[in-house]
Amino acid sequence: MSTLSSQSAMASLPRPDPVPIRVLIVDDHPMVREGLRSMLEPAGVDVVGEAGTGEDALRIAAALRPEIVLLDLELPDLDGLAVLQRLKAAERRTAVLVITMHDDPALVRRAVQGGASGYVLKGVGRGELLSALEVVRHGGSVFDPSLLRASLSEPRAAEALTSIEQDMLRLVATGLTNREIAQRLRWSVGTVKKYLQRTLEKLGAADRTQAAVEAVKRGLLS
Repeated sequence: MSTLSSQSAMASLPRPDPVPIRVLIVDDHPMVREGLRSMLEPAGVDVVGEAGTGEDALRIAAALRPEIVLLDLELPDLDGLAVLQRLKAAERRTAVLVITMHDDPALVRRAVQGGASGYVLKGVGRGELLSALEVVRHGGSVFDPSLLRASLSEPRAAEALTSIEQDMLRLVATGLTNREIAQRLRWSVGTVKKYLQRTLEKLGAADRTQAAVEAVKRGLLS
């Protein structure tokens, strides 16, 4: 199983937040759940619960409201992608990071469409997983670009972006906030919001995650 390298992450690591990340682990294998817990808890991550089925995941997520759900796609009772969609429908603010052994581009595409903030492969290193959690926590997205390029191979007509809008898209894809982008470009936050909204409209993207996916598709991160 391949691991997520620093070059394949779509977003750079933000400054660590002093408040522990609240995570729910969803996987049907107890040993996998225990392994993930042992990776995360010593680093200060608050594993608020575990679930071995989709129904348990939905019930526990509703009760405990974790910031991030680490979600395997193979569950004994429900399709993992259906669980993803139901999690996002119940609470949009809950981020979902898919962690799976499947490197099928079709699954990546469906996970993105379902609202996943990231897609990493089992075998990911501890440091890489912690970095991915921090990125997702701060509204960024973490995908393997090689999987995304394969999953988004069908061209889609879109209005051409200006050079400024392409620069904006690159910065969005690295996980920077509007304020950080404003500092980088020496703009006001209001100007950043204006250009970001225009860029999202041209791409037909609903949010930053979809915009970051489009940045990979267009080869803007290479």
